[in-house]
Amino acid sequence: MNIKQAKDYIKDCVRMYLKKDEFGEYRIPVVRQRPVFLLGAPGIGKTAIMEQIAQELGLALVSYSMTHHTRQSALGLPFICKKEYGGVSVDVSEYTMSEIIASVYETMEASGIREGILFLDEINCVSETLAPSMLQFLQYKVFGRHRIPDGWVVVTAGNPPEYNKSVREFDVVTLDRLKVLDVEADYRTWKEYASEQGIHSAILNYLELKKEHFYRIEATMKGKTYVTARGWEDLSEILHLYEEEGLQAEEELVSQYIRNGKIAKEFTAYYELYNKYKRDYQIYHILSGQAPESAKERARVAPFDERLSLVGMLLDRIQSEMREIVETADYLTELTGILKAVKVLLTGGDKTLSALLEEQRARLEKQLISLQNAGALSKTERKKKKQVLAFLEAEKKACLLGEDTDSGFSGTQKRFQERVSLMKRDTEAVSGRLHALFVFLEEVFSDGNEMLIFVTELTVNDYSARFIGMFGSEDYKRHNDALLITERRNELQEEIAALEL
Repeated sequence: MNIKQAKDYIKDCVRMYLKKDEFGEYRIPVVRQRPVFLLGAPGIGKTAIMEQIAQELGLALVSYSMTHHTRQSALGLPFICKKEYGGVSVDVSEYTMSEIIASVYETMEASGIREGILFLDEINCVSETLAPSMLQFLQYKVFGRHRIPDGWVVVTAGNPPEYNKSVREFDVVTLDRLKVLDVEADYRTWKEYASEQGIHSAILNYLELKKEHFYRIEATMKGKTYVTARGWEDLSEILHLYEEEGLQAEEELVSQYIRNGKIAKEFTAYYELYNKYKRDYQIYHILSGQAPESAKERARVAPFDERLSLVGMLLDRIQSEMREIVETADYLTELTGILKAVKVLLTGGDKTLSALLEEQRARLEKQLISLQNAGALSKTERKKKKQVLAFLEAEKKACLLGEDTDSGFSGTQKRFQERVSLMKRDTEAVSGRLHALFVFLEEVFSDGNEMLIFVTELTVNDYSARFIGMFGSEDYKRHNDALLITERRNELQEEIAALEL
């Protein structure tokens, strides 16, 4: 299965394991809650999906790599304690709490979240001395004398032996205590994730042309070469930063992330060409509805890989702007609820506006810290809550400077409405640029494959789909109705697959 299917399966499994009966008891006893074992090549996103599952289910997450653990750190250290049996006092050896189990309790204390996922990576690389104890843990969720708390589900992961020399093959006794999921790298699945994460459009465009370069591990005379999903994502981060600083990304930089000489060289060449296209086509003028005739004429006669790159650049720009609008709308929506609550309390109570704003700010900050400590906070959610906190803090300071009265709320309301008006203005500007893109594509490509790609990507990307759903687009509706996306998609993929750079 691919990583998305694995995520859905694990998510459902966790939900089932946490399901309770009318007496508050777990429907599936702990001893029958087989840990999931994700078995797949390195860098395909096993850890990433665990973070997503925890965030989506509102659970805490504790992650551990088992490669560095010895028997002592996993089970705890022995100590001597006094006990009395039948009136006779004796010395008994016991164990301190395992570092892993202690981390679960610490996370619960720090976050206040009582249920979660304990994710143990590289589970098939444990030391020989620890292996027997791991067998006990997989069935009974116990390290030494200490059990993981009720409400915590165990998920494990590891690499097949061909990728890691430290791997120990599990015997049948161990496998019979696990739910094994074989996960394979899949570009189409990763692309959905990559689009939402803002992976650099040069990488996505390149991989559309060279899907076979998405994931590759090979043994050569000079050692292993490898290209992984993790490598592409990390490369994307550094490319964004290099562009912000005006630095040139050379092959030496690319090869630090793409550990295959041929692929690193080809991508570097494509990236240089991609940046040349961006300059030559004057993307800003196309978005403003003032596309030069020279750009239109060049696009009409350009080879398919160049046209694909052009559409990718235009999509990247408009979708990033749509994302900003959607995230702003989400932030203002959450802020609306908070300010409505403050207004009601201000009208019917004896607390000052600054005190009410501080109460809301403290409540939200506590929630933010709890989710952070639980490892269950996405970057998008963190940004939204930080924006709300910043607004509340600024308004509290304004109150303390002289507006801390019942009528002072009108100032807060006014400043909130200013932000709403600014978002509406930006939304109209983005909608105008989206219209300009449709006009450009219609003039240059009519209803060809380029328009199909454009409309399809607007549809499958979460942020552009939400933007259009919230604010509408007559151009999108017209083309989406006209293009038989489902029927034509396979033909387009075959054409791209046959293309050679």
